[in-house]
Amino acid sequence: MLRVSDLAVARGGVPILSGVSFDVAAGEALVLRGPNGSGKTTLLRTLAGLQPPLAGAVSCAEDSIAYAAHSDGIKANLSVAENLAFWAAVFGTSGTQEALSAFDLTDLATRQAGALSAGQKRRLGLARLVVTGRPIWILDEPTVSLDASAVALFAGVIERHLTAGGAAVIATHIDLGLTARTLDVAPYKARAANLRADFDEGFL
Repeated sequence: MLRVSDLAVARGGVPILSGVSFDVAAGEALVLRGPNGSGKTTLLRTLAGLQPPLAGAVSCAEDSIAYAAHSDGIKANLSVAENLAFWAAVFGTSGTQEALSAFDLTDLATRQAGALSAGQKRRLGLARLVVTGRPIWILDEPTVSLDASAVALFAGVIERHLTAGGAAVIATHIDLGLTARTLDVAPYKARAANLRADFDEGFL
């Protein structure tokens, strides 16, 4: 479903990771590990098509990736249901009721998003994944602001996504209890010699 071949990625013009290769099949999850600053976010942004790779390739079906990072991506002046309806319209899907139910937001459907707690906003932001209809979820620290019960709720959503034939690549420091392969990004740290020719080393 997702194939990464000899990928090299950079942040601010500086190569961070190189030679990254892996496959993720339908029904599989891959968890990225590594200390802060090791390149997990940069790798995920590259997989999601938000920045070009320095080298290598990311192969998957067109319009198959949904990306969720630190921003909740919600409109504070809209209700919970209206936020999900907005994203459903963007992706040309339906299923907002499924998303509300999956993230225990049904009783909050008419509440203005700006009035939600941090954890509720996070659940609403993650509920967008359900309405995208896309099979590959790229997730960067998705459990930020979630309490233990909400983390378990989210893990259940991922499990159902995988069971339905979806896939996920997740950077997280929390054990979600998923049956998943792990990829430590530390061995892929790029060497300084791989700096771009036009990069000013005075900024290192």
